[in-house]
Amino acid sequence: MTTNVIVINKDTSLIKGLKYSLEQENFTVDTALCIKDATDMLKKKEFDLIIMDILLPDGNGLLLLKTIREYSQVPIIVLTDKKEELTEILALEYGADDYITNPVNLMVLKAKLKAILRRVNMNNLEMDNHTVKIDNFLINTVGRRISINGRSVILTGKEFDLFYLLITNPGKVFTREEILKTVWGYDYYGDLRTVDVHIRRLREKIEDDSSNVEYIHTKWGEGYYFKKKDKSVSIE
Repeated sequence: MTTNVIVINKDTSLIKGLKYSLEQENFTVDTALCIKDATDMLKKKEFDLIIMDILLPDGNGLLLLKTIREYSQVPIIVLTDKKEELTEILALEYGADDYITNPVNLMVLKAKLKAILRRVNMNNLEMDNHTVKIDNFLINTVGRRISINGRSVILTGKEFDLFYLLITNPGKVFTREEILKTVWGYDYYGDLRTVDVHIRRLREKIEDDSSNVEYIHTKWGEGYYFKKKDKSVSIE
């Protein structure tokens, strides 16, 4: 099956090198030099993975990233010259699956890309067509969607995986290292703050008051856990 990748970057030489390298791995690669071109392509074609810069000539790539996440869970790798820690945190908060700064080792980039796609494919194989009800949550494991008290909540791919790990193991405390290995995989190269960023985003989306949490709790010095109120679980 063909894997469709789009590379969004203003650097034509980088695009050319990436396109050639990925096509040697049998990926189909489309390219865009700016937000407008990328937006047009994303409307016309479905992609399996996005590699994008945030420094684009016609706007802020972070806003494009945030917009994509409002309607899609496609894996996104940010590849950029910008090495600021705050920008990296914002990119992760907006839904990036990884953040890589130039100069990039193409072998490492391809390894990360393949690892992300492998996890997506494994998750798809493991999902069934059931809807699970836990507490006030309805979880559609096929569409990878959740709702709370009838309100639909849009989660990124990693947010869904993290939420599903916690809610299906209520009361179990997961360290950040365990979460990284389970959700991101043993071959993930990122650091532990990635978990904290995703936990914060989850709380903002599912908690009525993210400063006074009801569901996703912190056990200081140990990790995170889901506190379940209703003991019943039903599958529809």
